[in-house]
Amino acid sequence: QVQLVESGGGLVQSGGSLRLSCAASGRTFSRYAMGWFRQAPGKEREFVAAIGWSGGPTYYTNSVKGRFTISRDNAKNTVYLQMNSLKPEDTAVYYCARRLGEFYSGPGYMTSPLYDYWGQGTQVTVSS
Repeated sequence: QVQLVESGGGLVQSGGSLRLSCAASGRTFSRYAMGWFRQAPGKEREFVAAIGWSGGPTYYTNSVKGRFTISRDNAKNTVYLQMNSLKPEDTAVYYCARRLGEFYSGPGYMTSPLYDYWGQGTQVTVSS
């Protein structure tokens, strides 16, 4: 059983920055691609970013390109989401998730069913 624990959320003003972390349990973290999703009140959960098992490639939804950066440290079993130039529309609960498939390197990272383990989420609130 894999556990994912997010941290780093909070309240920030528009234009500010936050770095989210997701710590994974177990010894297999480095074999799996990881993703970040978010869900705003009254909206569907949406893909934010993903990163391959070895640290690349990376993928981003269009609305965060150039502002968010996903990275990982396999020695620390942790994936990060650096969020800069935050906007009120970035307000949501942010979730990290593990993509299905050891050493997966094909296409397809943007939909929830492709992920098997999820964290509990961390709230990000951006005030205007």
